[in-house]
Amino acid sequence: MNANITVGQFGFRPPVTKPHPDFLKLVGEDRLRNLVTMHYELLRTSSISHLFPIHDEEEFEQAKKNAADFMIQICGGHPHFNENRGAPRMVDRHAPFRITEEARVTWLALYKKVLKELEGDVPEPIIKSFWDYLDVFSQWMVNTPTMK
Repeated sequence: MNANITVGQFGFRPPVTKPHPDFLKLVGEDRLRNLVTMHYELLRTSSISHLFPIHDEEEFEQAKKNAADFMIQICGGHPHFNENRGAPRMVDRHAPFRITEEARVTWLALYKKVLKELEGDVPEPIIKSFWDYLDVFSQWMVNTPTMK
């Protein structure tokens, strides 16, 4: 799959397109939750682990659940996130964390590894639609300029 990471520009928020509706139909809620869990386990030992509650197992598990609920909802599934946490307002929710372009690239690179699990089972254009969403969504989360 051609999963390029777009070079983001601090303060620029490109239009977001949700993943193709067939993504969730083909992957299913349980498998999507598993993909999010795999991603979080990679994050746990990454250079951006400080952005996640890795030292509190209960909070870390809750963060995984919240992320999976969000992804399921954004892919057209049940609105678990809204029911459990209210409106997503992801930019506001991420405001307390110093998210740089480098952190974004790391986050995406780890998702790229996880999405390889779908190759062969889910058509590439469908996976790509999810990737394209992640690429743009993550640009919105960058809230700290890179220091050079």
